[in-house]
Amino acid sequence: MNRPRTLVAGIGNIFLGDDGFGVETARLLAARELPDHVEVVDVGVRGVHLAYQLLDGYDTLVLLDATERGGTPGTLYVIEYDGPDGGDTAPAIDGHRMTPDAVLALLDTLCAGTGGQRPRRVLIVGCEPATVEEGIGLSRPVSDAVPEAARLVGELLRDDAAGLARVPAADTSTGGDKA
Repeated sequence: MNRPRTLVAGIGNIFLGDDGFGVETARLLAARELPDHVEVVDVGVRGVHLAYQLLDGYDTLVLLDATERGGTPGTLYVIEYDGPDGGDTAPAIDGHRMTPDAVLALLDTLCAGTGGQRPRRVLIVGCEPATVEEGIGLSRPVSDAVPEAARLVGELLRDDAAGLARVPAADTSTGGDKA
């Protein structure tokens, strides 16, 4: 029996301060020993590449990204992605500005043409940024949240592999203010 495959993808622009949260968290996770069925990638701003990689067939996708929700900088969020919040779902083909909605919309288009399937489950582990202004390096609260985010991803991977209860569809916040 094939074990379900999981892709953990760090997304964001390291040249925009805290937008590099996903990339830094992916880098930390890639240095750890993870189950064989888990692959960690630093996608950065290459959303189109992520959509094409997902055609390889993954059961679960965990996106790591800076996520503005109005909380205290460094607050972590776990969001079960159920689809776009409305509006236009057509993929914007600007590889450097692809939101999770746009990546998954592009994936749906690619799947329709290839017979592939999108991941059964998509989770976003987000971190409230302090700044996304031009500059390299994370702010102190976001930098401090990276190890906790990596720990949280480890828990999500264990829970998913064990078939335990799902994260609520809204979100689960850790640390700082609740969103």
